[in-house]
Amino acid sequence: MNIKITTTMNRYINNNIINDLNQKMVFVGGPRQVGKTTMAKGILNKTYPGAEAAKRHYFNWDDDEDRTFLLGKKLPFNPGIVVLDEIHKYKKWRQLVKGVFDKRRDELQILVTGSARLDYYRKGGDSLQGRYHYYRLHPLSIKEIGSNKSSDITALLTYGGFPEPFFAGSETESRRWSLEYRTRVIKDDLRDMERVNEISLLERMVQRLPELVGSPLSLNALREDLQVSHQTVSRWVNILERLYVIFRVYPFGGSQIRAVKKEAKHYHFDWTLVKDIGLRFENLVACHLLKWCHFIEDTQGFKMELRYFRDTDKREVDLVVMKEGEPIWFVECKASEQNLSPHLRYLHSKHPSVPAVQVFLEGDADIKTPEGVRICPAAVFLNEFV
Repeated sequence: MNIKITTTMNRYINNNIINDLNQKMVFVGGPRQVGKTTMAKGILNKTYPGAEAAKRHYFNWDDDEDRTFLLGKKLPFNPGIVVLDEIHKYKKWRQLVKGVFDKRRDELQILVTGSARLDYYRKGGDSLQGRYHYYRLHPLSIKEIGSNKSSDITALLTYGGFPEPFFAGSETESRRWSLEYRTRVIKDDLRDMERVNEISLLERMVQRLPELVGSPLSLNALREDLQVSHQTVSRWVNILERLYVIFRVYPFGGSQIRAVKKEAKHYHFDWTLVKDIGLRFENLVACHLLKWCHFIEDTQGFKMELRYFRDTDKREVDLVVMKEGEPIWFVECKASEQNLSPHLRYLHSKHPSVPAVQVFLEGDADIKTPEGVRICPAAVFLNEFV
């Protein structure tokens, strides 16, 4: 792996955040250890470098001294930029940032980061509507590491897209990191943010979920396996989504096809948890496409969705990218270079104006079939996104 970059690399949303900080607060959510703190500190140094350190303020709610400072309401800060890291764990955090912003919006730039959906956790405060822009920071992608080589897609597939294990470049370190990561999410983040009595059962569900990637996720089967209510399982899955552990992809149903309507598939932000190489590859591609969807939505304001196709005749296409309610990509994932999927051919025939692509992990052909479907390496196709 010859990636000549470091963990201080300029992340793909840096410039957008810096521009938006001149107008509103910026909130950045995303998985734990995806690089939010490193990115925020980099923005601090880039915005007010060198001797102007007095204008840079960084506070982390998990730090005892910082937490005491914030709870003591020792405000205001000097004019400049303020980073509040993991502040959402404070139940009155929205009141705090709203008050500071409303009083000093002309002299402070406020950046809030957290390992959860900051647009969801609205505990104990007035609405912040119209006062902030929201971004979602994702794991590294082939585009972000500056490569279009199949060997580097393989590295991402092996080590994952989180900066620490990826730059370590070791399967052993990747496994250790992944195990510790799951433990910290469940024992730290989940207990800070949610009320869950049966932590051990939820942990069992987290261990079980990677085996179910690629197929519709049956909450009823999970309920029976864990011996809890359907409502409980549903709530736990929602919690894992809010903490950026997993994301769900719902069916796409056009008017010209007999599509299934309800059953969602799910994927993991840490795709190394998925043992089957074909399903892990599908998970990696899904993460790349979701990252692009969120980037377009967060920076341009278009409504973006990632879905999949499955009809009543059991034809299935892995991923469908939607923009403003209309499909703009059909994507099928194959671990190795193969003949065109008949299911992708069928779906493309029903929507011939929508680009269709079959991506593969192993192989180097980049062709277009007589039906107009592109077949190409994932490293090449995914490099066209972010």
